[in-house]
Amino acid sequence: MTNLPIIQSQKEADRFGRRIAVRLTAGTVELPYAITERLRAARVQAVDRRRAANLVRASSVFASGGAATLAFGDGGVSLWNRIASALPLIALAAGLILIHAVQDDRRASEVAEVDAALLTDDLPPSAYADPGFAQFLKSGRN
Repeated sequence: MTNLPIIQSQKEADRFGRRIAVRLTAGTVELPYAITERLRAARVQAVDRRRAANLVRASSVFASGGAATLAFGDGGVSLWNRIASALPLIALAAGLILIHAVQDDRRASEVAEVDAALLTDDLPPSAYADPGFAQFLKSGRN
């Protein structure tokens, strides 16, 4: 809940603004009509700007279910946004291809080691397929 202090400070700022508005409204009773109209127009503009700022901020993040979605704003989805969105997927695919290639190389070198050991050993390769050889290995005699 890291947004809690920010939300509370915004609420305090709104409360402070309302108190100032009440005092300003009370002080306009003895002012001429032209000045009160200008003040009213300035207040309307300030409130409209505040609402517009809140709408822009609120429209950039949408909640859907248990997840939040970040919107691209009023400009829509540009070419750079699409490229930036596709980069993680491309990096993931490249990483998977690299892992697959490394694993294939590792398996090939392991098989080559076993083959080299079999071919350079004193026993012929057919001895390893003999059922008696497996019994010989289990008995532990060398």
